Amino acid sequence: MSDLIAISSEGLTARINPFGAELSSLSDAAGREYMTDADPAFWSGRAPLLFPIVGALAEDTLRLDAQAYPMPKHGFARRSAFTVIEAGAGRAVFRLEDNAETRASYPFAFALEMAFTLTGMTLAMVATVRNTGDVALPFSFGFHPAFAWPVPGGGAKADHRIVFERAEPQPIRRIDKTTGLLLPEGAPTPVAGEDLALDSELFRADALIWPDLASRRLSYGAEGGAWLDVAFPDTPMLGLWQVTGARYICIEPWQGHSDPEGFGGDFREKPGVVSLEPGASRSFRMDVTVRPV
Repeated sequence: MSDLIAISSEGLTARINPFGAELSSLSDAAGREYMTDADPAFWSGRAPLLFPIVGALAEDTLRLDAQAYPMPKHGFARRSAFTVIEAGAGRAVFRLEDNAETRASYPFAFALEMAFTLTGMTLAMVATVRNTGDVALPFSFGFHPAFAWPVPGGGAKADHRIVFERAEPQPIRRIDKTTGLLLPEGAPTPVAGEDLALDSELFRADALIWPDLASRRLSYGAEGGAWLDVAFPDTPMLGLWQVTGARYICIEPWQGHSDPEGFGGDFREKPGVVSLEPGASRSFRMDVTVRPV
């Protein structure tokens, strides 16, 4: 494992692994940990970055101009060593650029920069994708942080809930657990107005997916205990996930999702894929504010 880079504010400390630019820990001044325990009996991930795809492609294959390229679920950024560009007291920045290995599965020039900044009780995470090549750059991007469930400092696991910024009455989507592809039919939402009561049984059929979420912020916690306020102004999609029975809940803002079942077109035509012109950039922000007991 790479040495973790630590940044701090008066209220929080974050530790980031340069391998994957992955947030590994978020703790408060009392030492309470708000991230997953990463128990390998369930899932050893912590907060992988999803790039240049979110979810799975049919047959793990990216198709471009009648060419086929191997691409693992969620892309390669989470399995890549980032360069540490900045490591200060309250801010750290990491960068991944295309190389021979990435071009074997994704034939584009790019730079993915990940900045972490701590101010008071808020961790701001900003991912910026830059097109450093001379052709349009198609991609998707997603966050995948796993927060402690229950949140430290109060509330039984069964009392935890997610409160959305807005009502979310629309059907959710599911994926085929065998292929990882997005199923065509919707499923009734478990959200009552703005409120989602969390229960591990929700995830027996894998993630809950909102391809067109109305909210751009939510709160997660339990009455009488700590809460996390999560803002994601730049991503219109959301996944919630855990391995059933684990001690975490993944709150995943996305720009993109798995291939819809039956999709066989060019990657550029896939729902949720965005395109950057040469020299252009696009940023995706996720803020996590801790409200401890």
